[in-house]
Amino acid sequence: MDQEKFGTLLRQLRKERGLTQLCLAREIGVSNKAISKWETGQGCPDVSLLPELGRFLGVDLESLLSGSLDSKQKGEATMKKLQLYVCPQCGNLVTSMTEAGVSCCGKRLASLEPKKVREEEKLSVEKIETDYFISSEHPMTKTHYISFVALITGESLVVRRLYPEWDLQTRLPCLGHGRLIWYCTEHGLFQQLI
Repeated sequence: MDQEKFGTLLRQLRKERGLTQLCLAREIGVSNKAISKWETGQGCPDVSLLPELGRFLGVDLESLLSGSLDSKQKGEATMKKLQLYVCPQCGNLVTSMTEAGVSCCGKRLASLEPKKVREEEKLSVEKIETDYFISSEHPMTKTHYISFVALITGESLVVRRLYPEWDLQTRLPCLGHGRLIWYCTEHGLFQQLI
């Protein structure tokens, strides 16, 4: 590993995420002096820290070791790569264009992979004027409900928050074809194409 290249990449990734050296140091359990040393090419982290550092900064181990991002990771993020994080405690939704270190309610969240929905579980989608009207007979009790519905197209994301004990009926602007994503508080994240 080239220490100078590694340090330059580390500084770039840290600044892109708006982190101070101290914040990054706390996240991976080292001192801010260690981060400073690494960024100036005067040292490098213990190999055991690299996987956690890569996960937190959203890059793979190979990129960290080489000290450069391959062309696929240099900002070619698309809505197809959108990462969704949902807090199981408060229902907070966080999105990221790349893998990120996300915490909510004191817990670290993992990105969720939407499951393809079976035909009988699909949400009803009708086109009304310039909107999609979304509805379902899904239970909407205090503990078992769909907390949000989102439409993801090639260049946009539209989210509608839903509430327990309300009927599941909402409108989303018709922005073309895409993926309809929704989160059930008991069964997780689902998707269907529209």
